[in-house]
Amino acid sequence: MNLIFNMRAHTPSMQKQALSTILICMAGFTTLPASAQFKGGARPPGLNAPASVPFSTPAPAQTAPAASPSASSTQSRSVDAIVAVVNNEVITRIDLAQRAKIVERRIAAQNVAMPPREQLEKQLLERMISDRAQLQLANDLGIRIDDTLLDRAVAKIAEQNKLPVAQFRTEIERDGTPFPVFREDIRQEITLQRLREREVDAKIQITESEVDAYLSSPTGAKALQEVNLAQIVVRIPENASAEQITERRARAEEVMRQLRTGADFAKTAVSFSDASDALEGGDLGWRNADRLPQLFVEATAELKQGELSKVVKSANGFHILKVVGRRAVAPGQANGAAVTVQQTRARHILVKVNQVVSVADARRKLLDVKERLDNKASKFEDLAKLYSNDLSASKGGDLGWVYPGDTVPEFEKAMDALKPGEVSAPVESPFGVHLIEVLERKSDDVSKERQRLVARQAVRERKLDEATQEWARQVRDRAYVEIRADDRS
Repeated sequence: MNLIFNMRAHTPSMQKQALSTILICMAGFTTLPASAQFKGGARPPGLNAPASVPFSTPAPAQTAPAASPSASSTQSRSVDAIVAVVNNEVITRIDLAQRAKIVERRIAAQNVAMPPREQLEKQLLERMISDRAQLQLANDLGIRIDDTLLDRAVAKIAEQNKLPVAQFRTEIERDGTPFPVFREDIRQEITLQRLREREVDAKIQITESEVDAYLSSPTGAKALQEVNLAQIVVRIPENASAEQITERRARAEEVMRQLRTGADFAKTAVSFSDASDALEGGDLGWRNADRLPQLFVEATAELKQGELSKVVKSANGFHILKVVGRRAVAPGQANGAAVTVQQTRARHILVKVNQVVSVADARRKLLDVKERLDNKASKFEDLAKLYSNDLSASKGGDLGWVYPGDTVPEFEKAMDALKPGEVSAPVESPFGVHLIEVLERKSDDVSKERQRLVARQAVRERKLDEATQEWARQVRDRAYVEIRADDRS
């Protein structure tokens, strides 16, 4: 059974979606935003690949002939072998083997050619080292995820899969992952996301000159096409010598030679790429040009679907890019023409769901409120001030004029279905349960302020992608790492 994580998106490739859809054990999940339903430009947390992979369920004990001393010694070395040391912690052979099993299942499910086991394990080990170094940094900074938050996150994942927690647990364990280990993986993912928010997201600064440059660029003037890129990255270590850079370039050129002679890109990415998306075949997903590094845009501008870029160098390393596809999207602003969009003025009453207030409780409460509204026994704004848990309560629940994409999908879908003057039934979103009233609608040109806001978000997305990669590289390079020879003899 394919279980889906459907929660608020953090990833830079999901700027317009409020919920990300992520396959279990393969991608990860996001933590829940803390307050109102607006995306509001700030990007709530989201997910990358899991920081660790669950241990497989121990096999039942079996009666077997007694092992000889030499066989027992060999087995002990195999099970206990240390394959890497990261600062004061170790990664063992069994850790790596267990993670490899999970990834092999995913690669098989994606119909991607399986790389040699040795290359796969090398890629996995590098990711485990990077994740371990980041988790150690989080611990040093005092970032902790308590059981209450973890329980809420797991319950939300189960809810998005439309399963009770008990049945969700059964499905997880049916896939071969012990549920306690699954929970700890989720704890680590939240921890890593909190760390990235603190160390990277909060430090991104966007200047007015950068916004101006974006708006005056061809990318900012029109965004009529999305491109799906895949990449292979040969990383350059921090403070690399000229000799190291030459060696890494030679490696990138060798990878390019293999691709030119017919090697499968996804398999080659799994085998050779140093990027965090290597195990996904290097797939970056569909993005507008404004959400890609300018280096990538320029390197692929003239390429057709299926074509490869030349080897290009960034601060992080050498990149090989493949254009997986291109597609048209709804026009934004082209040839100086203004963009006309429908705006909705709405207000709402939000009842948040927590350990004390269940979804059912919130629905019952709002059904009572709606009955009072239907009977004209009370005014919407008065009830919002009394019952709403949103910051808009002091304004009678008024959200002002809302643009498409400003709110999470559940809220927007329900709002769009209403006529002016209508009040919705209780609507559930990641933030709780809402009653929504549409006051009026209008079609208008996007204001200059709005265009600048969108431009600022696009610039932030691009800078955040690049800064996150650079930060992860620095954390990895600053850790003490010892990769040990794997003696299985």
